Order: sequence, then structure tokens, then C-alpha cells
Amino acid sequence: MTPHHEVSIVTDTSALPGDDVVTQVSALVEEIFARLKPVLAAAEALLAEPGGSTADALPGIRPQVIDALGGLVVGAGFVSAPNALADQEFGFEWWTSCGTEDEKPEQLFISLDPESPNFLDYTRQSWFTVPRDSGRRHINGPYVDYLCTDEYTLTFTVPVTRGEEFVGIVGADVYVREFERTVSRRLRALGRAAALLNAQGRVIVSNSVRQATGSLVREIDVPAWWAAGAEPRTTPGGTILRRCGDSPITLLVTA
Repeated sequence: MTPHHEVSIVTDTSALPGDDVVTQVSALVEEIFARLKPVLAAAEALLAEPGGSTADALPGIRPQVIDALGGLVVGAGFVSAPNALADQEFGFEWWTSCGTEDEKPEQLFISLDPESPNFLDYTRQSWFTVPRDSGRRHINGPYVDYLCTDEYTLTFTVPVTRGEEFVGIVGADVYVREFERTVSRRLRALGRAAALLNAQGRVIVSNSVRQATGSLVREIDVPAWWAAGAEPRTTPGGTILRRCGDSPITLLVTA
């Protein structure tokens, strides 16, 4: 078993490296969630009347979904909670784009029939369950998106509500490779091994071949650090943990 290093809280973050990375990642996350605000508003308006929305009405949010595509966002849409629609147990309106100007967005289709061998029970996926159970926005990944692209992906999701009732999520997909391309220069400029981690301690991107995307950091108990409040911390050896703004992403700088 790999021992966890002790960590101590840092009150003066100006003494820590990585301000540029923290600021950039926080801004990127907020930009992606901002793209979902019109989708969220359209979905909530569509589902405003209890039992009044049908599967046939879902294309009504399509303009907002298409507008959300672009920049880092390569997929976006709405996924309903079971029985949130009046005439169908499940609902799925998702569109993808390669990001090239000459290629039109394409709609993603999945089997919504529980009796089908190809049925995808998305209600078991953490990009759906975490916002459902927490009532908060969520970033899922990195994971390989076998459903759509076979690419390492981050999925950003926000709960959709009808009054106090959870009725689904709106979300956006981002390729990890594009996220990495955007932040890699600032990570390299740190001059030390550094990585961005999710809340479970899994590497999203790093500036070291020793910390591959998807690998798990074990020498520090990152989930416990998050559970304790995610305050900036250092180990006696000089390893640093910092949260990137209000996002569930950690900057790890290794001594």
C-alpha cells in the first residue's frame, strides 16, 4: 500500500506557484458552463408544466443546443429524468460537432427502449447521477467516450428542475486533448511536474509522461482533501494542492 503524505493548509496562496494555471482553468470551466445557460433556460421552459411536455417537443431546445457547440465544446444537449416527459419514459436530445466550419452538427441517437439489447441506461452514469443527487453542476471524467467518439472526454452537466423536482440534465462534452492543448503552455511554464486532477485524484492532463491522462494519483489522498474543504495545501516535501476556482479540478504541483 502506498502511504499518503501529510499535508498542511496554506493561508497565503501568493506564495504558491500556479496562479496562472488556476486562473486559466477556472475561466475555461466557467466559459463552458456559461454556454449551457441558454440550453438550461430552454429546457426548464419546455418542462415547466408538470406532465405537459412530450418527446416530440424536445426539438424545441435544438437551437440553443446547436449554439452551445463551438470552442472547446464538441457535444451538447439535454437528457431527461425517467418519466419527466408525458409520453415517454426516457428523453435524449444531444448533438455533436467536430468543430470545423464546413461540417454540420450531427444528432446522436441511442436506444431508449429498456427491452433492447442496445439500451443505454444513462440514469446509472455519474454525469447524470451526481447533479441529480447533489443538485449542483458537475464535471465528469476523464473517461473514454465509447458511445460517441472513443476519445478521452470531460462532460460538464447541470441539473434541470421543475419547481423542486429533478427532471434531467443539460450537458457539454469537451475533448481532453483540446483541453490539454489550451492549458499545456502554462503547465510547462511551472518548471516542475504538474497535473490537473478530478475530485477523485485522476489525472486529466499533466506536463509529465509519468502522469498519463486517466491514471490515479495515490501518494496523496485527493478525495479526503476535497472532503475536508479543498483548502490550498502543501506536503513537507513541497508538493502542492490547489483548487481551480469554483471548479472540481485540482492543480497538483510535485516537488
